[in-house]
Amino acid sequence: MRNFFLAILAGVLRVLAHLTLRRYKPMVVGITGNVGKTSTKEAIKTVLSFEKRVRASSRNFNNELGLPLVILGAWDSTEGIFFWPRAVCAALVRLIFKNTNYPEILVLEYGIDRPGDMTALLEIARPNIGVVTALGKIPVHVEFFPSIESIAREKEKLMTHIPATGCAILNADEESVLEMRTKTRAQVVTYGFSRDIDVRGTNFEETFAPEEGISFKESIALNFKLNYAGSFVPVRIPGVLGESQAYAALAASSVGVVLGMNLVQIAEALTHYKTPLGRLNVIEGIKGSIIIDDTYNGSPLATKEALTTLSHLKAKRKIAVLGDMLELGKYTLDAHEDIGRFAGKSTDLLITIGMRAKAIAESAIAGGIQKRFVFVFDTVRDAAAALKGMIQKEDLILIKASQGVRLEKITEEVMAHPENAPSLLVRQTSAWKNRPGLYD
Repeated sequence: MRNFFLAILAGVLRVLAHLTLRRYKPMVVGITGNVGKTSTKEAIKTVLSFEKRVRASSRNFNNELGLPLVILGAWDSTEGIFFWPRAVCAALVRLIFKNTNYPEILVLEYGIDRPGDMTALLEIARPNIGVVTALGKIPVHVEFFPSIESIAREKEKLMTHIPATGCAILNADEESVLEMRTKTRAQVVTYGFSRDIDVRGTNFEETFAPEEGISFKESIALNFKLNYAGSFVPVRIPGVLGESQAYAALAASSVGVVLGMNLVQIAEALTHYKTPLGRLNVIEGIKGSIIIDDTYNGSPLATKEALTTLSHLKAKRKIAVLGDMLELGKYTLDAHEDIGRFAGKSTDLLITIGMRAKAIAESAIAGGIQKRFVFVFDTVRDAAAALKGMIQKEDLILIKASQGVRLEKITEEVMAHPENAPSLLVRQTSAWKNRPGLYD
């Protein structure tokens, strides 16, 4: 019965989305990839809002229900039995009475879990500009596809649906993404840190110098030079860490230059970019520690990038709290062992949660980290209690796993001001709080 209701609802939303797009004719920027979609979406919104009316979902609305919702309106939550009737009625009103404040640009995430998902999403909205972030060697959701290559083929459908008058923006630092340039008739703009690409970042650096009396936003920053068409400007994004966030900024810069913005405007706009919750967010921890909260989700590529960020930063002691990476199918063991080898070289203490993450611990020990510095737990509750006892002043703590593990619960336990959890952590609505994680 529930599936029947959802199918009817998806059909109604699709029709309303088509009618809304036809009435208001916004430009659509579509984003896909296995890593960095939401950060890229937020960065693009930040840059384009410098000059245009822009809408991008504040939540992860990237499927057959979420995508049309972003087209129909700005929603912070879908909770409550009256939400869907209210959303449909509001959409009908906007169709009948034209809203002069409707966005000029929609920034949409195209997320896929299974074969055919991209086709269904493209039937809802065809993008004028398509952005592909990164796929990684072992993408998330791979268990639902026959091969890794089939995921790339599913995502490259976005390229084939961009009109010849549009633009494809590709992460040139990943060969599998760059190859998608052959799948589109549109103009292609490349971005990344490699040489001989269109929008290039150079001199990447992370400033990390928290001091007493100085806010995190002032003491932490992402710095790089933004290069395009023979010119460059320095970019400083306060309060942000991680090369993954630099890639989001470069993708957003690419969209900006395609739409006629100059580099100075883009650099100024990026100073207002804020990392989405649960993506390498820096939070004050108990006992004078510092937390890097990366609990939104965990794929092999994103986990390795988070550990790379941890390894680059100076700290008295580095602790990694890692849980299961889900939906990897036959690649599960290899992916966790690979992360373990990497974690063993970048951490002083390693804590794992979950049956899959045990392979991280075993691989880290085999790679050289002493066994006495590795701790394996079956539940989030036990791991949180142990971590509380281990933390010392000036520790730097990375917390990351797939969202099903719900490691934001550990962050809440060890953050200095847990009363701020609703505004600083992911999945803080009542619906999520009441939903159990895999290892509660």
